[in-house]
Amino acid sequence: MVVGTLAVLLAAGMTMAVAAQAAVSCRVAYAVSAQRPGGFTANVTVTNLGDPVDGWKLSWAFPSGQQVTQAWNATITSSGARVTAANASYNAAIAANGTVSFGFNGSWSGSNTAPAAFTLNGVTCSGGTGASPSPSPSPSASPSPSASPSRSPSPSPSASPSSSPSPSPQPGDAMATVAAMQPGWNLGNTFDAIPDETSWGNPPTTQALLHHVRSQGFKSIRIPVTWSNHHGPAPDYTIDAAWLNRIRQVVDWSLAEGFYVMINLHHDSWQWINGYPGDRTTVMNRYTALWRQIAGTFRDHSPKPVFESINEPQFTGTSGDDENYQVLNELNTEFVHLVRESGGGNATRLLVLPTLNTNADQGRLDALMTTFNQLRDPNLAATVHFYGWWPFSVNIAGGTRYDTNVEQDLVGSFDRVYNTFVSHGIPVIIGEWALLNYDHTRPGSIERGEFLKFIEAVGYHARIRKLTTMLWDAGQFLNRNELRWRDQGIYDLMKSSWTTRSGTASSDQVYVPRSGAITSKTLTLNLNGTTFQGLRQGDTSLAEGADYTVSGDTLTLTAAALTRPAGNRAYGVNATIEARFSQGAPWPIGIIASDPPTQAAATGTTSSFAIPTQFHGDQLATMEARYADGSPAGPANWTTYKQFWDHFQPDYNANSIILKPDFFAEVKDGRVTLTFHFWSGAKTTYYITRSGTTVTGGTS
Repeated sequence: MVVGTLAVLLAAGMTMAVAAQAAVSCRVAYAVSAQRPGGFTANVTVTNLGDPVDGWKLSWAFPSGQQVTQAWNATITSSGARVTAANASYNAAIAANGTVSFGFNGSWSGSNTAPAAFTLNGVTCSGGTGASPSPSPSPSASPSPSASPSRSPSPSPSASPSSSPSPSPQPGDAMATVAAMQPGWNLGNTFDAIPDETSWGNPPTTQALLHHVRSQGFKSIRIPVTWSNHHGPAPDYTIDAAWLNRIRQVVDWSLAEGFYVMINLHHDSWQWINGYPGDRTTVMNRYTALWRQIAGTFRDHSPKPVFESINEPQFTGTSGDDENYQVLNELNTEFVHLVRESGGGNATRLLVLPTLNTNADQGRLDALMTTFNQLRDPNLAATVHFYGWWPFSVNIAGGTRYDTNVEQDLVGSFDRVYNTFVSHGIPVIIGEWALLNYDHTRPGSIERGEFLKFIEAVGYHARIRKLTTMLWDAGQFLNRNELRWRDQGIYDLMKSSWTTRSGTASSDQVYVPRSGAITSKTLTLNLNGTTFQGLRQGDTSLAEGADYTVSGDTLTLTAAALTRPAGNRAYGVNATIEARFSQGAPWPIGIIASDPPTQAAATGTTSSFAIPTQFHGDQLATMEARYADGSPAGPANWTTYKQFWDHFQPDYNANSIILKPDFFAEVKDGRVTLTFHFWSGAKTTYYITRSGTTVTGGTS
């Protein structure tokens, strides 16, 4: 909340004794955006109403003995009550009718009276004074890029935007800093693991791992940290020295590799911070004690360490979102003030503030924007997380494909964060992104080609909206023991999406029968702005006409082209051909031989039941469950389609489909009809009957 604001509105056409006798006329808005016992934060915006200025000094006198302790976007010196703010190297020029802004933290005692007058380059700007409802001269409720050069997409304070960010962002250029962090990678399930670094199955972090990640093109690394098991009791909450030293070691290793590094309070969010509404004093004391120690540890580091206040903030015991927004605002605001007051590099360090639950719904975004407007700190970024349209992300409710629902959810989410923040000069970091059920330990949950389309779209839509993305990798993408990608093709397309588009197709699978005649097959090409260049199998180019034809966006594979790579047509993938486009990664097409799957009778219990299944080269896509009256059976009773892996799971090695205890936990006694959908288009119908804990099943 803005607790004190004074706008000194000055307009005088006075002449300076400088080259070309430039006329100086100015307007100054001085705003105290936050005031605390003994401390305050102020923002100053200078509007040049005269001729262009190249190099500026703004001077004033504090009437109540205030002192500046830290500053950003200007170099501030004091002599007694007299204060002078001089331009930084990157904001020396102020165009006619242009503006420049800077800010500072200060100390006060007794009273905190605002300065009455200012001079620009030695010339007094005189005129009337009056109260302003906003620390910005702009009437907009949102910060204007032109009124705050550090929040403009341009690396300079010029009102005109630049087409590319500065390669060496200056302190206060949050947009350029966040742009330089793209792309990012999460060291997930490591220092956020409970209780220790290796508790969730990942190996200890090494310099070799960090070097490898950097060599793959990632420019920033997010290191989620859970602190709750690694500090002492109240009132000091002293962080364990060994734990803090280990975090610092990995941060320093990362910096040595050239990374930007983002650290946070991670699972603390749901372990104890969520209780803040019911115990403000205890939680705030613990929260500030931890951040005070973390800020002190990295106070004198370069600008590349970045602090994120809280991961996925959530609260208990509130009356609803309005109260949730308020308590999150309190925590985010205290975090910013505490870090800034720690001084050193923290005075201008990039700080990252999350929405409630790091969710991109408009209400969450608007609430965080209110916090930004109150803080008026140019070195802030917003963060949300993105795991896609939920049915697709976990494979439930028939969400097996990258369809219009998935696309609209992605575009809508990214548009909202762009329009709310980026278009107003506030950078956005997608601090985590992936699909929730994509994991090497859950094969088949997300079909590979559908995931490839999602990856391509995330890269493109984030890039055109200037969003920095940080891949959530808990070990499902990079094998940290072997320092290799678990799926090289997924990484290749992801890397391509950082700079360009790739063509895709309606599927990455073409099924042919195990025996009998093979017929031609068609796929729909998604060109994504590319042009189709042809098909290859290994080093051999397929012949247009004899092997394939293209009509508009329809690709037809001839019977001859499918018969040759299918070979003896053993069940499963017999060959892979690639569609090549004018840019980006190639699109893989697997040639798969299959017959219709078959199933057999079984008996078991609600804690252990498997359906004997001969897959015959096919792959399971999803399962439906219905009671005799046609209503959905089992969990998620709003849909007949159950959740892949949580409710059912194929076991291709054991030739079975497992129905999970979580499925039976919500199945009533009686008969249930199951429909299994396979990627070839085949379906099977199976019937189970539950009686207490006993389950029987069959095909009739």
